[in-house]
Amino acid sequence: MTNNSTLPPPAHVPMTHFAEANGELMINGLPLSRVAARVGQTPFYAYDRSLMQARVAELRAALPNGIKLHYAMKANPMPAVVGLMAGLVDGIDVASAGELKVALDAGANPHEISFAGPGKRDTELRQAVAAGILVNIESFREVGLLAAISEELGYPARVAVRVNPEFELKGSGMKMGGGPKPFGVDAERVPQLLAEIGAAGLEFEGFHLFAGSQNLKAEAICEAQKKSWTLARCLADHAPSPVRFLNLGGGFGIPYFPGDQRLGLASIGDNLSNLAERTAKEMPQAEIVLELGRYLVGEAGIYVTRVIDRKESRGLTYLVVDGGLNHHLSASGNFGQVLRKNYPVTIGNRTANQAREIVSIVGPLCTPLDLLADRAMLPKAEIGDLVVIFQSGAYGASASPQGFLGHPPVLEVVV
Repeated sequence: MTNNSTLPPPAHVPMTHFAEANGELMINGLPLSRVAARVGQTPFYAYDRSLMQARVAELRAALPNGIKLHYAMKANPMPAVVGLMAGLVDGIDVASAGELKVALDAGANPHEISFAGPGKRDTELRQAVAAGILVNIESFREVGLLAAISEELGYPARVAVRVNPEFELKGSGMKMGGGPKPFGVDAERVPQLLAEIGAAGLEFEGFHLFAGSQNLKAEAICEAQKKSWTLARCLADHAPSPVRFLNLGGGFGIPYFPGDQRLGLASIGDNLSNLAERTAKEMPQAEIVLELGRYLVGEAGIYVTRVIDRKESRGLTYLVVDGGLNHHLSASGNFGQVLRKNYPVTIGNRTANQAREIVSIVGPLCTPLDLLADRAMLPKAEIGDLVVIFQSGAYGASASPQGFLGHPPVLEVVV
C-alpha cells in the first residue's frame, strides 16, 4: 500500500511576484527576517505596497479609458491599505458604517463611496446620507427609511438599485446573484422599486449588479458583464432619471490552489471596450464601474508565522506554528472551501534550501481544524523558521475568529 505522506503534492502557480534574495523572500525590497524584526513578533500579515500599485497599474492598462475602478474594502479593511488604495483607485465600496468611517478617514471622496449590504441599520443609513455617499438600495424597506432621513436632514439621499439578476456568474467561488438571494432586489421587481424611488424624491443614480466572485474564467466574466449591461439597459427605461452609475461588479479571481491558472485580462478589456461604446450611445450619462477587492490586494499579502515545534507522528512530520485558523481562517479551509486544499506556502527564510520534505503545518489551537498546510513539499524547516502563506492579502485577519481560544491577535503591516 502506498503511503500518501510520501507522495509529492500537486503544484501551485509559481509565486514569482515576491522576489527572493540570499535564500529569503523579499517584501518590497526588504528581507523577510528584517520585516519580522521590524514588526517585533509573529504572527503577522505583511502587505507589499509596490505589488498593490503594480496591480492597479496593470489593470488600468488592460481596460479602456473611462472605466472606473472601485476598491471593495471588505477584502481588506486595514486602514493603511484603504488609505493606499484610496489614492490609486476611483472610489471605495463599503459594507457597513464601520467601513465607511475607515474610508472617510482615509481621505476617500464621499461622492465616490458606495454602500452595499442586505441588512443596513437605520443609523447606518442616516450616516450614509449625512456623508453624501451613494446607497445601493437592496429592499423596499430602505426606500421609506431613506425618504424619512432625507426629509429630516434636508437633502435627498443618493441611491442606486442593487439588482439580483436571474443569472449567475458561472464558475465563481461565491455566487452573489441568480435565484433566491438575500442581496439586492429581484430584477422583475425593480421597475416597481424604481417607481417608489421616484415618488419618494430620492436622487436616483443607477444600478449595481454583482453576480459572483473569485472567478478565473475570463469568458464567464465577460458573459456576466454583457448580461448585466443588457439588464441595466432594460431597467433604465423604468428609472426616474438617467443612469449615471453602472456598477457591473467584479468577480476577478486569483489563483489559490493547485491547478488554478491566472486570469487573463485581454478579452475582458475588449469586452468592456464594446460595452463602453454601447453605453456612450444608449446611456450617455452613465459611467461603468468595476468593483474589485480580492483581485487588487489578495496577491500582495502574506501571512507569516513562526515554527515553535517539530514533531513526528506515525511517519508524518508536523511543523507546529504560533498562528493558525484564528488568524487565517480561509487558509485552514474553513472559509468557503468544500474540499480542503492548500494555499501556496513556503519557508520564507529558507527559500534556497535544497533539502526538501513533506510536512503538515498546524497552528497552536486545540482543534484538528487548525491545519494550514496538509502534506506540503517544503524546504526543510527548523524551530524558529518563518512559514509564509501566499495569496493572503484578502479575507485574512478581518475574516478570522481572532478571539477563538484566547490566543494573541495578529499584527498587520504595509511594507
